[in-house]
Amino acid sequence: MASDQEFVDYVIGQIDSEHEISYKKMFGEYGIYINKKIVGLICDNNLFIKPTDNGRKFIGVPDEVPPYPGAKNSFLIGEQIEDREWLSRLLKISYNQLPEPKPKKKKKK
Repeated sequence: MASDQEFVDYVIGQIDSEHEISYKKMFGEYGIYINKKIVGLICDNNLFIKPTDNGRKFIGVPDEVPPYPGAKNSFLIGEQIEDREWLSRLLKISYNQLPEPKPKKKKKK
């Protein structure tokens, strides 16, 4: 089941950040970006945040599951998605620890 736009808009609206927040539709689901760095996914109307050590410490005991079959585990965000301050802090913590995106290779002509 693909995620619906209403849920994506809700999640984006819950994130308070001094950085640019965006999303990109990918294979019927969505990637969540902060300053062009992917920090999470929305799959089947669930929010998954990329795991980091500091994010794990902040959450305590996160529910870690793959967002789709064959994917690496991510933090599944349940009811805490409704706590805008908590979610924004988790995303800031995660953003700060995640690596910068790799530069895209130039296409050969």
